[in-house]
Amino acid sequence: MKINIYPIVSKLHNKEIINTLTKTFINDLEKATKADINIVDIKELYNADLSLILILSGGSEQIFLEELNNLKEPYYLLTSGNNNSLAASIEILSYLKEHHKNGQILHGDINYLAGKIKSLAFKLTPKRLGVIGKPSDWLIASNVNYDDAKRYYNIELIDIDINEVIANYSNASVYEGLNDLKFDQKELDKAKKLLTVLTDIKKKYNLDGLTIRCFDLLNTIKTTACLSLAHLNSLNIVAACEGDIPTMISMYILNELFNSCGFQANPSRIDVINSKMVLAHCTLPLNMTKSYTLDTHFESGIGVAIRGKLKEEKVTIFKLSNDLKHYFITTGTIINNLEENNLCRTQIEVKIDSDIDYFLTRPYGNHHVIIYGEYKKELEDFLANI
Repeated sequence: MKINIYPIVSKLHNKEIINTLTKTFINDLEKATKADINIVDIKELYNADLSLILILSGGSEQIFLEELNNLKEPYYLLTSGNNNSLAASIEILSYLKEHHKNGQILHGDINYLAGKIKSLAFKLTPKRLGVIGKPSDWLIASNVNYDDAKRYYNIELIDIDINEVIANYSNASVYEGLNDLKFDQKELDKAKKLLTVLTDIKKKYNLDGLTIRCFDLLNTIKTTACLSLAHLNSLNIVAACEGDIPTMISMYILNELFNSCGFQANPSRIDVINSKMVLAHCTLPLNMTKSYTLDTHFESGIGVAIRGKLKEEKVTIFKLSNDLKHYFITTGTIINNLEENNLCRTQIEVKIDSDIDYFLTRPYGNHHVIIYGEYKKELEDFLANI
């Protein structure tokens, strides 16, 4: 994420003091947002994902007015509060509102500002996510209003017929890569042909991510999407299975904020007394594993699936509701990797830090997304600003 900042300061203030305070403020903000933040002149201001006007002091109001014709709505006024900068920002925003212009003040502690800035950048950047073949029939609580996805997250959902995948498969080449995998070569080649098809579809429709109704592939092209999705997610290209739209959007948010698409998994067993649960699925980002082997897809016994081992460390579990307005977030710790015969191939046992009753009383669908790290507060701050 690239953020450009244009600073405005009164000539009455000591520039050395202002510059020192500004440098510290921007450095702290850059660390908190993990963004590329640049102080620029007004000509470069709008060459970024997000453009902010940094009000540095009182007495900046008239200077802002002098530059107004070179600035664009919405006017995001960033201020640390030092040197009467908040007072000046309030005066400026009052003027803008009186003249029916769109603007707001960005002010608060660094963590609040980071969440606010991330959400603004996310909403300002249009996204295109592909829905290949609609959600699977059993995902009866996973339908999404496409207009809501656009309204809340600036995400355009693009419907793509699953038959396009099936039709393109027979003439597809085997994906060039993943050459070190050890498995039945015929099955690997079939799975890698599908990866070529999905990569081509991503390019054709200019997609930022996708989800596919993968079970329709079992009886048509006789392979599974598990390996394709595992590899795409490792490349930070969001790829969800079973046509699950809320999960795809959840994964996209996690990837944008924390550079990880996450492990899309089914809750498979819950120990309410001890706040433990088992989650499992046949695919996960290959770069999340500490080791992995290949196996067949669990339900069908065909194709190529991932049996991965994850690191025993802190995680965050996240899921948006299908109305995209509510969400579940908790943290936990992976305490074990399992290899049970009656579950999907990758299986983890997680000690949940809180709210395990959610899964039995008010869940937001089947799949949930797991990423390494503790990000509950950051996610809450981000979603509060959507």
